[in-house]
Amino acid sequence: MSSAAADHPSEYWEGTIATGIDPTSWAYAEDYTGADEAVTGARASAAESGIAPIGAGAASALSLLAACAGAKAVVEIGTGTGVSGLALLRGMRADGTLTTVDIDAENQRLARKTFLDAGITSNRFRLIAGSGLDVVTRLTDGHYDLVFCDADRRENTAYLHEALRLLRPGGLVVFAGVLANGRLADPARRDADTMALRDLIRAVREDDDLVSALLPTSDGLLTAAKRLK
Repeated sequence: MSSAAADHPSEYWEGTIATGIDPTSWAYAEDYTGADEAVTGARASAAESGIAPIGAGAASALSLLAACAGAKAVVEIGTGTGVSGLALLRGMRADGTLTTVDIDAENQRLARKTFLDAGITSNRFRLIAGSGLDVVTRLTDGHYDLVFCDADRRENTAYLHEALRLLRPGGLVVFAGVLANGRLADPARRDADTMALRDLIRAVREDDDLVSALLPTSDGLLTAAKRLK
């Protein structure tokens, strides 16, 4: 069984796979790129630390988005153990630099190991321990090609505001986990995290300066490009 399928019981897949996509095909697509030792190690560290990293399909999509953007400067909010950061680095230009922020210094120690184990040289990433909102407000306007956020859902709208300031025209902002294991689409769910995700989606969709899509890979990637002026 693939790692994506193993994360959920069969009834989960039967209830959530889009019409026309059977569970086997969905799991195959999720695991399309496979995982090497660095990724496997990062996921094991995440499990031991109680962290939920992005799924394999979302990681593949991040690499693709970074490559399509020709990304040289990327901001990540929510380092975790390096699963998403490594996906970004593998899609970025060879001279690109990832700035990744996490409030937990231990997470960043594990992420550093992930990057180095994968052969990423230390000059290609900058680890900053601290509150995401405190850090990103100090970063340079219009300097970045891509901003990826996998952090406190209740702060996502504030991160969107900062991302639009940080991004160059044509740059991308990406939010992870927006489908929230089915909670987003359930109108009966009114908890703070779900409502914050709905506020985020509405803000992105209603912004005329953004071209957006909600990608249903893994647990959802809300992706938007800042229009060229």
